[in-house]
Amino acid sequence: MGRPEKVRLGEILIQQKLLTEEQLKSALEEQKKSGRRLGRVVIEKGYVTEDQISQALARQLGVPFISLKQFNTKREVTIKLPETQARRFRALVLEDTGRTYKVGMADPTDLTAYDELVRVLKRDIELAVVSETELLRVIDRTYRRTEQITGLAHELEAEVGDTVVVDFGALVMTPGLEEAPVVKLLQTVFEDATQARASDIHIEPQARRLQIRFRIDGVLHLQTETDPKIASAVVLRLKLMSGLDISEKRLPQDGRFNIKIGTNQIDVRISTMPTQYGESVVMRLLNQASGMLGLDNIGFPPDLLVRLREVIHRPNGMVLVTGPTGSGKTTTLYAALGELNTPERKIITVEDPVEYRLNGINQVQVNEKIELSFERVLRSALRQDPDVILVGEMRDQPTVETGLRAAITGHMVFSTLHTNDAVSTPVRLLDMGAPRYMVALSLHMVIAQRLVRVICESCTQAHELLPNEREWLRQELSDKVDGHAYKHGKGCTHCNGTGYLGRTGIYEALEMTSPVVEAANHDDIQNFIRVAREQMAGKTLRRHAAQLVAAGTTTVEEAMRVSNQFED
Repeated sequence: MGRPEKVRLGEILIQQKLLTEEQLKSALEEQKKSGRRLGRVVIEKGYVTEDQISQALARQLGVPFISLKQFNTKREVTIKLPETQARRFRALVLEDTGRTYKVGMADPTDLTAYDELVRVLKRDIELAVVSETELLRVIDRTYRRTEQITGLAHELEAEVGDTVVVDFGALVMTPGLEEAPVVKLLQTVFEDATQARASDIHIEPQARRLQIRFRIDGVLHLQTETDPKIASAVVLRLKLMSGLDISEKRLPQDGRFNIKIGTNQIDVRISTMPTQYGESVVMRLLNQASGMLGLDNIGFPPDLLVRLREVIHRPNGMVLVTGPTGSGKTTTLYAALGELNTPERKIITVEDPVEYRLNGINQVQVNEKIELSFERVLRSALRQDPDVILVGEMRDQPTVETGLRAAITGHMVFSTLHTNDAVSTPVRLLDMGAPRYMVALSLHMVIAQRLVRVICESCTQAHELLPNEREWLRQELSDKVDGHAYKHGKGCTHCNGTGYLGRTGIYEALEMTSPVVEAANHDDIQNFIRVAREQMAGKTLRRHAAQLVAAGTTTVEEAMRVSNQFED
């Protein structure tokens, strides 16, 4: 196909009976007010989906529609078109046929973009229509900045030479800092981490190298390695950005700062720690634009979701969420708060740190330096007439007792605790010195959770069970093991070759029913554990993980890996 014809989107959607005249009229009026494109307006109004528009354009122009979820792009082909033009023209090079390029465009009716693409690529192009949302995701994954980061690291290495601290300390105080190699390096690292969906950035000095790693879907991936001479310059700049003491290198420090990547506001929590070869830095990235998930969207089994909703809407009691760092506890608690956040309720949170800003909720940051501890803030919060209280973590006996007392005296209290599973949580509260009667009366539900990686939809394929995998599944699914089709991801450009894309939760819950409360009231820990496990039979973390494997959501390997974290 040659140069596309000029067409009107509204007329196409009416001809193909995807829009009515009245809907088009309403959309055009909205377009005049907002100045946005007609396609975006009709999607936001819910008249049509993005795929319906793309398929309608493809039919009208006689070109294929390609779903990028199922299309495995090749980076060496895609980068024939520079990133700037790819984003500007919403276009992606999909195939190199030798004489032409197959190019996917979100809007193939943009004749100016078509002409510019032919000029830049210096070849004729064959058009295909792709979804704009999927196209932007592929662009984010494809145009990674590994080579750019390495180049900037070498540039910084040449500039700092052998006198890193002195020279850089002078450099950061000079005008035009935005052009300094260390600033450009850090900006590029943050941009790449955001595009790769990284939750953490690790900057770690070693004996002969400085390594930068990203944690993606809970697993660390090496981004780049460079000369360790630049480590001091990088750490110093990060300390300045977060307001830490640049002269203190012997003690760990914690701080935070905000950066803007594209249209996204990223809240960065930074931790520094002295190591043998210099200061190690770990940064947690919190994307404020991603929004909070609701209870319906975080992977709760339907029966557990019903029980949880009934519990959190009670006027008083305590709900604890347990699991290791990075298991999604905060997401679960915030999802519960989001459901309870109405004008009729006063909600106060006591956190360290405040991870996400929630409208309509009073959030308090703990500050141990001025003796503003969890227990002290919690006591003050109780005098603020709250209905719901979230305590970031039950760290010590005074906090535990104050929280349990608040739950008895008419407040709904949410918090977290670091235990392996739901059954051991009430026992842990007793070990921390909480009175037995308060645990039995106040605690209503304990949720234990982990996160498992989800198989990439774009490269999923059948998987033949290994003997050890079959045996592991048999313990949970018994004779139903052979009744399912198991899957795994072979690795593609969408998932950076890992076979996984995204994560979901696995959960178990201990509800403090009458038999469990009765057992908790007696000084027989083993009997309590037996009664609690009998109640939870068939609804454990392992069972939920096995069910996700059987449903084709995750792999046996991943379920077994995560299960090792909470084995007895």
